[in-house]
Amino acid sequence: MPKEAIGVGVLSAAKYRIALAFDHFQKVCVSFSAGKDSTVMLHLVMQEAIKRNRKVGLLLIDLEAQYRLTIQCAEDCFELYRDHIEPYWVALPIHLRNAVSVYEPYWKCWDPQAKPAWVRQPPAIAITDQAYFPFFQEGMEFEEFVPEFAEWYSSGQPTAFFVGIRCQESYSRYLTIASGHKEMFDGHRFTTRVCEDSESYNFYPIFDWKTEDIWIFNAQNKRLPRNKVYDRMYQAGMTINQMRICQPYGDDQRKGLWLFHIIEPETWARVVARVNGANSGSLYCQEQGNINGYRRISKPPHLTWKEFAYLLVSSMPKQTQEHYSNKIGVHIKWWTERGYPGGIPDEADYDLEIAKKVPSWRRVCKTILRNDYSCKGIGFTQQKSAAYQRYLDLMRRRKEQLKAN
Repeated sequence: MPKEAIGVGVLSAAKYRIALAFDHFQKVCVSFSAGKDSTVMLHLVMQEAIKRNRKVGLLLIDLEAQYRLTIQCAEDCFELYRDHIEPYWVALPIHLRNAVSVYEPYWKCWDPQAKPAWVRQPPAIAITDQAYFPFFQEGMEFEEFVPEFAEWYSSGQPTAFFVGIRCQESYSRYLTIASGHKEMFDGHRFTTRVCEDSESYNFYPIFDWKTEDIWIFNAQNKRLPRNKVYDRMYQAGMTINQMRICQPYGDDQRKGLWLFHIIEPETWARVVARVNGANSGSLYCQEQGNINGYRRISKPPHLTWKEFAYLLVSSMPKQTQEHYSNKIGVHIKWWTERGYPGGIPDEADYDLEIAKKVPSWRRVCKTILRNDYSCKGIGFTQQKSAAYQRYLDLMRRRKEQLKAN
């Protein structure tokens, strides 16, 4: 779907979208990370809430290994709006990706078994009791916690959930808005139904903001809390479009690991000790070539790409080795049935490989070197956990029951 100008400034448009949600939904909740986008969105939502004398839910999922300045911003916001929010600062053991190690491909924030190694202690306001949410299971994933929380919070009532994504950030976020297959509230494209049988919707009020718009708002509202870690990032040489905050060990986030020991040395020491591979990740994640599989890679001259792939897999820990072997086996079988009965080639046209239009053992090697645990580089999508699958099955059964009634 092409972009179309609506003749209204992004600030006015955001306020209209927020007001629309308050007009039609008695329950409202904000998904907050203390990042630059969600912080601006929070301020806009709270302006409307205070004007209407309404309370809103405020959800922050604390991922433990975060900048001290990020947590300070979050605490300032919770304190500023304490009389107008239902606070949900979640510090529970959630399963997260660790892309800097083949020995520990995942890690668990706030893992009770790793308490002495925690990067920091949760604040007093945090929810740390695993029994607080009836749906929670230790080790559930971030992506499954959020929809489960949405169902729990809405309690069967129509609810508006504000999410601070911007289309400029990534193509997938653009598709969240532009998708022609999603269910929307009253035809508004800046909304998405939370799940099939729910009357709750996600609202994306700042989806069309540019990064510059975020900083213009901050400049015009200097008294409002904002995350000062971005100032440090700018001083470290990053542009405003490069700045990101998230759990530091993810597939994309690992590229920013090096910033921790520049911006917050005291936090960096704990980050390194917390997860296997963090230090090497910070040293080499900016490197191109075989170290992390970025850009062009090379192989030993006496080996084929297929032989090199098997060499790489054989060097892994047993569990990781089995994981990649299974993925590669499925990949080869898929292509064998689709035009490559003799097996995939050692290499093919490089541009076609990058576009995933043709298979090759070189592409398999690149996937392994990048520690691409989900194997997205050879056509796989990220697997959903068993708990998340149970949730989807539950939603499907409820929809069938509603149709039957």
